[in-house]
Amino acid sequence: MSNREKYNKAFIDSLELEEDQLEGLTYQGVPSWDSVGHMGLISELEDAFDIQFETDDIVDFNSYDKGIELLKKYDIEIE
Repeated sequence: MSNREKYNKAFIDSLELEEDQLEGLTYQGVPSWDSVGHMGLISELEDAFDIQFETDDIVDFNSYDKGIELLKKYDIEIE
């Protein structure tokens, strides 16, 4: 599974979305991405990539695209 597939799967599984909803998605852009959904998403991503986000990164993670940018800090490239 590619990093993009893992990344998308975390969103799809934790926020109960379809893949076509991901591009351009922002925090609170769908009802499931609320504060509780956000922590579920973070947990899914940490498990998928075997990382632990810093608190500032959790706060800054406010969109699908921003998450890709933040993962670069952890040496994870989403292509």
